[in-house]
Amino acid sequence: MATHLITGAGSGIGAAVARRLHDRGDELVLVARDAGRARELAERFPGAGTLVADLAEPDRVSWALGHQTVPDRIDSLLHVAGVVDLGRIGELTTKTWHHQLNVNLIAPAELTRLFLPQLRAAKGHVVFVNSGAGLTAHAEWGAYAASKHGLKALADSLRNEEHAAGVRVTSVYPGRTASPMQAKVHSQEGKEYDPARWIDPESVATAILTAIDLPRDAEINDLTVRPGR
Repeated sequence: MATHLITGAGSGIGAAVARRLHDRGDELVLVARDAGRARELAERFPGAGTLVADLAEPDRVSWALGHQTVPDRIDSLLHVAGVVDLGRIGELTTKTWHHQLNVNLIAPAELTRLFLPQLRAAKGHVVFVNSGAGLTAHAEWGAYAASKHGLKALADSLRNEEHAAGVRVTSVYPGRTASPMQAKVHSQEGKEYDPARWIDPESVATAILTAIDLPRDAEINDLTVRPGR
């Protein structure tokens, strides 16, 4: 039975992935930003373990986990959590930059560093849920795209560094996906939100499970998922 450590399991793609893995009987360890959120996740996914760590404060993640019992084995580390705040470069504050870089890039790097011993021992898999913005940056997406371009660089470097240890690394680049984040984006863009127009989170979950379930003789490095409508 595999053990998966997942961020962002509260909604959208993360919730879909967690549900699929939970339904098939795998062990889950879900990262929550606070104790209240951890209780909600534990109730939603009976039997799952939880860890409390605020990804918006990556400098404190190591300290937070040091006061909790972390799993001895990790077969996959799934970085799904993310935040977005649109704005023109000339108007973005440093607070906005720091928030997106912390959650989308620095926290995944720190969690990966902390759990690399378990991943190496299990010859595990690290999945970074990136974005189409990690490949192309558009107007008003500068800070978010910068964080996601950085996440691509993190994944590519990690893949080269840990290949000899048997750790697989996959970046998934979903297009617009029906989720609370997408509703927020539409609000910031001043557009009406119709979830039926965008990718179902279950479809992205299928892509992620395909990557982690692939036999050991192969690996998916980069996987782009686009709306089919």
